[in-house]
Amino acid sequence: MEKRLQEAQLYKEKGNQCYREGKYRDAVSGYHRALLQLRGLDPSLPSPIPNLGPQGPALTPEQENLLHTTQTDCYNNLAACLLQMEPVNYERVKEYSQKVLE
Repeated sequence: MEKRLQEAQLYKEKGNQCYREGKYRDAVSGYHRALLQLRGLDPSLPSPIPNLGPQGPALTPEQENLLHTTQTDCYNNLAACLLQMEPVNYERVKEYSQKVLE
C-alpha cells in the first residue's frame, strides 16, 4: 500500500516535470499512471467485486490524506493539461474539474 502511494507520487512528479516542459501529452500520461496506482486504495470507492480476496489493511489518516491530495492534484493537473492541448476537450476538462470539487 505504501509502495503504491509512493509510486503514485513519482508518476505525479513526472507529470509535473513534463507539464513544466510543455510536454502535455506526456504529463497526461504521468497523471493517469499516478491515478492507476491509487485505484483500489480509496476506501470511499466501492469495490467492483465485493468480498473477493483478502481485504488490505486500513489506511492511516496520513495515508488517506496523501491519497486524496494526490488524486485531487492529478485531476486538477489533468484539466490544466487538456486546456493547453489542441483541440481542447472541454467535456473532459469539466469531468476532471468536477472530480476536484468532490
